[in-house]
Amino acid sequence: MSNLELEFTEAYQRISKEARNLPPDVMLRIYAYYKQATNGLSHQDFEDMSIDLRRAFKFNAWTQVSHLSTEEAKLEYIKLAKEILDNDKA
Repeated sequence: MSNLELEFTEAYQRISKEARNLPPDVMLRIYAYYKQATNGLSHQDFEDMSIDLRRAFKFNAWTQVSHLSTEEAKLEYIKLAKEILDNDKA
């Protein structure tokens, strides 16, 4: 496993366990970077999004980062996770 993969996995595990009560915009950013890092942009995940506002917000957030490569998305995810976790400690 590469260093990037390892850091990404660790960031995901820490965010999943430690991050609590995050604002909706931060949750959407985390979600978008994660989905772009692991799937790239896959519209099949969003069939019937027009009837579900929550899914539409998620799709919009993901679309906004769709220009990133999977590696860039992983780096952004790691960076955001560190910011969140550092702020939780303060």
